[in-house]
Amino acid sequence: MPERISFGQLPTRMLETVLGVEQYVNTAGLDFKLLELVRARVSQLNGCAYCLDRHIKEGVHAGEDPLRFNLLPVWHETPHFYSAKEQAALRWAEALTLISENAIDEELVKATYEHFDRNELANLTLAVAQINTWNRLAKPFAWEAGVFQAG
Repeated sequence: MPERISFGQLPTRMLETVLGVEQYVNTAGLDFKLLELVRARVSQLNGCAYCLDRHIKEGVHAGEDPLRFNLLPVWHETPHFYSAKEQAALRWAEALTLISENAIDEELVKATYEHFDRNELANLTLAVAQINTWNRLAKPFAWEAGVFQAG
């Protein structure tokens, strides 16, 4: 049976490209803790243990409250733990991640624009696409959860 591809075995140019997008997203002006909440939620939806572990650790390292990560699967039921802007970002991330099941209707776009300007929404959309890309690399190649060290 062929080996699965580890992070270090990804084609160099591909890895540089994906990491370049990651660097852009991290410096595009969105709050890093917001990005980590979004990345963790998308990773939950996709069932990606490696990315979920990584982004919870990154978020906590950046000062995020671990309780908010614990409550992400039920954030709809615990909205008082998340700002209106965070809720809008989580709704947007869920809709994009489950795009085959959800219409991106005008109501969702309008509600998201109440909290993000055009550039922020474009960058948030790229952040969601980016973590979906990482999930689709990490999950089939069974990257190991629990080994990532933040900082």
